[in-house]
Amino acid sequence: MTKALPSVSRPATPGFATFEEPRHSLLIDGDGEPDFGAIQTSEDFLALKRRVTRFILPATLLFLAWYVTFVLLSAYAGDFMRTPLFGTVNVGLTMGFLQFITTIAITMAYARYSRKKLDPQVDKVRALVEPSEELA
Repeated sequence: MTKALPSVSRPATPGFATFEEPRHSLLIDGDGEPDFGAIQTSEDFLALKRRVTRFILPATLLFLAWYVTFVLLSAYAGDFMRTPLFGTVNVGLTMGFLQFITTIAITMAYARYSRKKLDPQVDKVRALVEPSEELA
């Protein structure tokens, strides 16, 4: 078969007189479902993964170091952990209580980080597969 060439006076539009499918910016497969392979390699998705890792990795490592320190001190530094701070409250009890405070603080920090940094990036990734209201 012969492929039609666009004329000079009339610019070609995608799909006009060619055997190519019109291009669209949505990453969907032939069945209209999201093309997850294409989404995973898109720059927006990779940026989302980097942003998640930027928070999760340091927060996890710091909390695990803090927790392991608490466990090791509890196991091997009993005298230090029994050191009274005020009244019947000692270092071990205070560090145990601070584990809960740290967990709450990390949860609140992640919620804030997610709202400010991750949610806008998720919207960009979602826009790769959902038609905008202008197109619908």
